[in-house]
Amino acid sequence: MSQKENIDNTPLGGGGILVTGGSGLVGTELIKQLLKQGKKIKAIYHKTPLPDFNNKDITTVKCDILDVITLQEIMEGITNVYHCAAIVSFDKKNIDQLYAINVNGTTNVVNASLNAGVKKLLHVSSVASLGKSKEAQNITEEMMWTEESNRSIYGKSKFLGEMEIWRGMGEGLEAVIVNPSVILGGTDWDKGSTKIFKTAFDEFPWFSEGVAGFVDVRDVAKAMILLMDSEISNQRFILNAENVSYKNLFTEIANSFGKKPPHKKVTPLIAALVWRMEALKSYFTGKEYLLNKETAQKGQAKVYFDNTKIRTSLPGFSFRPIKDAINDTCETLQQLNNLNKYPD
Repeated sequence: MSQKENIDNTPLGGGGILVTGGSGLVGTELIKQLLKQGKKIKAIYHKTPLPDFNNKDITTVKCDILDVITLQEIMEGITNVYHCAAIVSFDKKNIDQLYAINVNGTTNVVNASLNAGVKKLLHVSSVASLGKSKEAQNITEEMMWTEESNRSIYGKSKFLGEMEIWRGMGEGLEAVIVNPSVILGGTDWDKGSTKIFKTAFDEFPWFSEGVAGFVDVRDVAKAMILLMDSEISNQRFILNAENVSYKNLFTEIANSFGKKPPHKKVTPLIAALVWRMEALKSYFTGKEYLLNKETAQKGQAKVYFDNTKIRTSLPGFSFRPIKDAINDTCETLQQLNNLNKYPD
């Protein structure tokens, strides 16, 4: 079936909602919450179809956001856009795909939104697009990305994508940007940040004393909806529940699974050796592993994100404790994968 045969351009009620990247971690959770509110939605996906929501209020469309003609047709009748589509990778071999989707794809979404007279766009960026601060200094929305402060290829692609959103704002588009930290949740532990859970389940023995920010996917989606429905525009917000050490994170996940927690400390030298071994395995298998040069370096860093702005801007909003996010995700993964919590 062609892409155009899937398209339904009928205006959705008083104004339709479009979700790009509908089959991704954030997109799927966002759609669940929007449908619970009785919202009518168009959701687009590229390769992986969306789950069956068993709801008449959602229309799913196969569309590559690099296809500007189809994207513009889909945008007819749409008043609010949640742009969740993105590629997450820290592997340099995927650099062309990162820039194509995260930058050029965002350009297309902005242009189509402007042409369709979209009322408001909410863009899902990442804390990876922010600059780095001095050790132990909190990172806020005021931090600006530079080549010197952030050499992440993924971070640069998200920063350039943000620049397209700001360009759209300059041309009259109302928009909000959210910068989630590492997102916990989901049902497929072979994809994205949910790989963390598979790694802990497999009793990966190494831990680092690095610190990073983490947030529950349910809170990301909730904050997005609240921001979209508010009068807030032309701003960006860090979405981060807690700053947690990798050692504590992996230990908490392992304990929830009933597995052996990590017990070998990673030094910078060991990290360099391990990521090279993983790179060698990736070369022969073609699989992208959780640990590579960039993620190994991140694992040693201590990065703290400040969530003051979102909490003050949305007074009734609060984040779930990360421990709850971990336990809920582990329980979901156990059920889906028929895992025994405590093996015989």
